[in-house]
Amino acid sequence: MAEQRREQADARDPGDGGQGARERHGRRATPEEARAWEALVTTARRTVTDGLVVGTSGNVSVRVGDTVLVTPSGVPYDRLAPDDVTGVDLAGRQVLGALVPTSELPMHLAVYRTCDAGAVVHTHAVHATAVSTLVPELPLVHYMAGALGGPVRVAPYATYGTEELAENMLRALAGRSGCLLQNHGTLTHGATLDQAYDRTAQLEWMCRLWLTASSVPGRAPTLLTEEQLAQAAHRLRGYGQRS
Repeated sequence: MAEQRREQADARDPGDGGQGARERHGRRATPEEARAWEALVTTARRTVTDGLVVGTSGNVSVRVGDTVLVTPSGVPYDRLAPDDVTGVDLAGRQVLGALVPTSELPMHLAVYRTCDAGAVVHTHAVHATAVSTLVPELPLVHYMAGALGGPVRVAPYATYGTEELAENMLRALAGRSGCLLQNHGTLTHGATLDQAYDRTAQLEWMCRLWLTASSVPGRAPTLLTEEQLAQAAHRLRGYGQRS
């Protein structure tokens, strides 16, 4: 796919015999950043294992203080090592590592500047991407939409890696922790990598559910009302174990 090919090209040596291509930026990672990087790589590999991305499409980031650790451009996740830690500040300046950050850095940074997020997951999940081409908002086919803040909107299409896409994404994300990107994929955020990933998985599942129900000839899925969704969202806030 075009995004993947471009990211792979961006990550190549610039034809200077390798001089400068792997110059390390800034300082060494702190112990906390090293642990966060390990968790990020695990999450990125999980997106491939679970079929949410193909190759190096999609990207993952996690915030540690004022530093954003992010998957690098065009590098297969199974090849990432502890020394490959890649990080930028909130202005996008690279402060850690020698690998070029993902081309979708504008989207990640827009989330951190605007939302109270600790991690971001962007995928090209098949069912979610299919839904993004069909409707402006995922129909309320399941109450787990409440876990994302309400009906999941579709951000209008814009070229990947652009500020326009980041702006479209932010509008779709308002009051939500996840959105669809038209003809592109998904983006979710959370307080932790696990939460951001779980929201991505739930969003893909809901999209698959709607597509499956909608495919039955002569039948249309029963949808929840806004009131029913609000009631479910209220109960979901108290779901799980209390620490």
